[in-house]
Amino acid sequence: MAKTYDFIHDEAHKARFVSNGLRTYFEYRNLGIQDASKGDFVAHVIRAREGDNTTGVWHRHDCSFQMIYVLNGWAKFEYEGYGVHVINPGDCVLQPPKILHREIEHSADFEVLEIVSPANFATREEA
Repeated sequence: MAKTYDFIHDEAHKARFVSNGLRTYFEYRNLGIQDASKGDFVAHVIRAREGDNTTGVWHRHDCSFQMIYVLNGWAKFEYEGYGVHVINPGDCVLQPPKILHREIEHSADFEVLEIVSPANFATREEA
């Protein structure tokens, strides 16, 4: 039996970015997908915080799906087995589940749309 999700309309003019997400150097705008999908997915817009920079820590996300679409700016990531990639506006990245990766640097105007499943996923930092 197929799952039923709720309808949502997240209005941009009412949007709020918060800085209490996974990374201190980013701000997050929750798009309401987590509640509407009953935790199956989370979707948010992530943007760089002024004055904060990436830590470059290698890590994994315990998720089954993670897609990133670049809206603005650029970032440099390194992926285990895939090397270094610079992502730019219009680029889309589908990260294989639990891939070891790290962000090396990003522009001050870096902004992405990220969709992850499940919504509540763990992140493990690795040396």
